[in-house]
Amino acid sequence: MHVDYPTLAKTLRALTHGEDDAIALMATVACELHHSDDRFDWTGFYRVTGSEMLKIGPYQGGHGCLMIPFSRGVCGAAARTGQVQLVPDVEAFQGHIACASSTRSELVLPVFGAARQLLGVLDIDSNQPDAFTVADADALADIIKETFINVK
Repeated sequence: MHVDYPTLAKTLRALTHGEDDAIALMATVACELHHSDDRFDWTGFYRVTGSEMLKIGPYQGGHGCLMIPFSRGVCGAAARTGQVQLVPDVEAFQGHIACASSTRSELVLPVFGAARQLLGVLDIDSNQPDAFTVADADALADIIKETFINVK
């Protein structure tokens, strides 16, 4: 089962209409997204909580790392650069942090709020190699942008 992005976007619009609390939005997105696709083994957010530091936020799946500096891992790279990280093989990613030994591929998107301030990153891990595509990244980027645009 692969995610139906138009339906997911419509569902999230209905569930989050009028909400501007980042944690509430992250929890709802993580839940809906995680259950929408069997490729998604771990789905969640790391929040910017200090200078160049991410801390675990709402997620679905097994335990995640509690803290990730911007200088380390795929999540850190997304936060540091503000760019989507599409990693077909985590073992080939320099500095990858193995929060779960089952992770084979990863898609991480930066999450920006109202004034383009970095709120955190959306991290999606798969136990399948090369699980994600540019189409996944583009569709999720649109959903994330629309969902978090009013968060201050």
